[in-house]
Amino acid sequence: MSKLDESLAIIRRGAEEILLEKDLKEKLERGKPLRVKAGFDPTAPDLHLGHTVLINKLRQFQDLGHEILFLIGDFTGMIGDPTGKSATRPALTPDEVKQNAQSYQEQVFKILDPDRTQVLFNSEWMGKMSAADLIQLAGKHTVARMLERDDFSKRYKGGQPIAIHEFLYPLIQGYDSVAMRADIELGGTDQKFNLLVGRQLQGIWGQEPQTVLTMPILEGLDGVQKMSKSLGNYIGISDKPDDMFGKIMSISDELMWRYFELLSFRPMAEIEALRAEAEGGMNPRDAKFQLAEEIITRFHSAADARQAHANFIARFQKGAIPDEMDELTLDSQDGVLGIAHVLKGAGLTGSTSDAFRMLKQGAVRIDGERVEDRNTTLAAGSEQVIQVGKRRFARVTIR
Repeated sequence: MSKLDESLAIIRRGAEEILLEKDLKEKLERGKPLRVKAGFDPTAPDLHLGHTVLINKLRQFQDLGHEILFLIGDFTGMIGDPTGKSATRPALTPDEVKQNAQSYQEQVFKILDPDRTQVLFNSEWMGKMSAADLIQLAGKHTVARMLERDDFSKRYKGGQPIAIHEFLYPLIQGYDSVAMRADIELGGTDQKFNLLVGRQLQGIWGQEPQTVLTMPILEGLDGVQKMSKSLGNYIGISDKPDDMFGKIMSISDELMWRYFELLSFRPMAEIEALRAEAEGGMNPRDAKFQLAEEIITRFHSAADARQAHANFIARFQKGAIPDEMDELTLDSQDGVLGIAHVLKGAGLTGSTSDAFRMLKQGAVRIDGERVEDRNTTLAAGSEQVIQVGKRRFARVTIR
């Protein structure tokens, strides 16, 4: 395999779409480092593994010798990215943007090499743009084209308001590529429209249009919905090692391989060999152990990863119960309390319907014994350790 083919294989890994791949090949064939851009609005101070899918791809480009342009959208962050939103997104204050941007830098350099990463802020050029300049930029795009965006189209057809400044967001993101003279821009699949605006504007400004590479949205711990802090199905990169290890071990065996592809830096040949071992009789749990250790080593240390592994085995494989857990008292109804109400009342599930689902899945234990009967009740005066899944515990007294 030629060096070009090897580079393309690494770049294609996990990617959803490359537009246009023939342009990318031409750029790579020149043998010069490419300017690879990815933009992040500092909308929240903490990143989770879903965010790192894109950052991992940047690291792969970095390892191939290309120049990484990590753009912090401090200017666009004050607009609020409308992508996927059914309503106008609240804008951040300058202080919130500044604090979140600092937090971002501290976290991303656990993946990227700071000495080979150029951190830029789009306020550097947008802050200097006059009202006349902004009007000129707005003249490069039409309202009809903006309404081709799925989220804008749905809001317009549904009679939901679209603020004028939201139309500026894709234009400013696109102009960032002009200002940065990007050769390649990375983004999630939900950013495809904005990334293509960058190609269009670069052509208008006489630049070679950037290649667009989109990465998939990572599913959360439930394996269904995208990883999100608001949905509670996330693994934060600042999570404690034990919490991170437990969360990774809770994912399904099938989802594990997607996490390997998008989150691991192991060569795909090694991952495929590991998968073949699992399909040939090796316990998939052992592969999951390796994934958990790699990720915890990246964000903490190898020693932390080994200790988290040992703690996990002691706690869950040997049946140990954590020394510390929430302790609470719940009131019974006529001397008993149904298990679904216990789980909800203890905060171990979000609702009684969620509790019934956990029971059906065999994810509930009382004092270490699995409980699946939804009609189970706990009597007044009893005290039990209730467990949901592998990580959630509570010591509950019924009165």
